[in-house]
Amino acid sequence: MLIKRIISAAILISIISTVIFFDWLCSLVIILFIIGGLYEYFLMLEKKGISIYKYFGIGMGTIIPLSIMFRFEPTKSWELLFIVLALFFLILMQFKRRDSSGVIVDISTTLFGILYVSWFFSFLIKIRYLPGGLGFLAALLLITKLGDIGAYLVGSKWGKKLLIPRISPKKTIEGSLGGLLFSILGGLACKRFLPFEYGQLLIISVSLGVLGQLGDLSESLLKRDCQVKDSGNIFPGMGGVLDEIDSLLFTAPVFYFIIARL
Repeated sequence: MLIKRIISAAILISIISTVIFFDWLCSLVIILFIIGGLYEYFLMLEKKGISIYKYFGIGMGTIIPLSIMFRFEPTKSWELLFIVLALFFLILMQFKRRDSSGVIVDISTTLFGILYVSWFFSFLIKIRYLPGGLGFLAALLLITKLGDIGAYLVGSKWGKKLLIPRISPKKTIEGSLGGLLFSILGGLACKRFLPFEYGQLLIISVSLGVLGQLGDLSESLLKRDCQVKDSGNIFPGMGGVLDEIDSLLFTAPVFYFIIARL
């Protein structure tokens, strides 16, 4: 399992290290991750027995990052347009149902997937397109994913006290603290890319580290509810797309709002 994890991680790092230098290619890869993440999310819900609108959700969830990639910004809050349209069409689609039971659950879970996977992860594209976006995106990825790596390494080696066993039976307090330490080290390593003093950088790194772990736990909560171990198996030893992007789903929007006001 460790060898498979290392190979998968090496492949992912190679891909990211290549595409991050080209904004359009980086955006395209992010969109592919969004499509994969949405597919896994809806597949988990189907296994739970919820009648979601998988292909509609994937389609609408793809339009959001595409609109960012092609800079479709007619108004300041233009993203809300797609969310409102998604809700509008989801309600219209209910009129064809023979049974009205479960309507609220079906609409809510579909819309949640669009927001949770597509909209949140789309902030990576927004960050890449900012002035200095290459450095900002590299810093975000390094801080967040080093936190994941640190939590895994420290937890595997020294983890004893379980963090929240009801949600994730393997995550430990020691691993969580190790993840925060790695996030801080990642933030300090990115000092040249970020216009922050060391004190500010420390606060940002800790905040992103905590948010990354909350994102990881949130996805674990969804998996436990759907009674699946991993969201998929596209990355041997690591799981699915959602398993790899879960921490970034929380850190990307917050980091964007921090640096977009600079």
